[in-house]
Amino acid sequence: MAYTLVQFDFPYAGPWGADMATAMGDLAQDIAGETGLVWKIWTENEATGRAGGIYVFDNPAAAAAYTEKHSARLAAFGITGINAQSFDVNAPLSTITRAPL
Repeated sequence: MAYTLVQFDFPYAGPWGADMATAMGDLAQDIAGETGLVWKIWTENEATGRAGGIYVFDNPAAAAAYTEKHSARLAAFGITGINAQSFDVNAPLSTITRAPL
């Protein structure tokens, strides 16, 4: 199976940590239902004021559709400076290094 990784990061003023988990619980549930999503890791760096996520999708079309959707959602929240990148996943090498594929 071919996997596509999407990386998002953007300026973020908080909340952080447990407060972020509470504030973003509904959004996490929504993202969990995305077509083709295998998993997501939420990222945050309070020191640099950036947050985002690493997503793995089971097909490139789902990854592209989600990138468009999430970029628009972030923009609607007033977030600018969004960095979104997409990568093909090398599954054989990733499996050796214990990626949960």
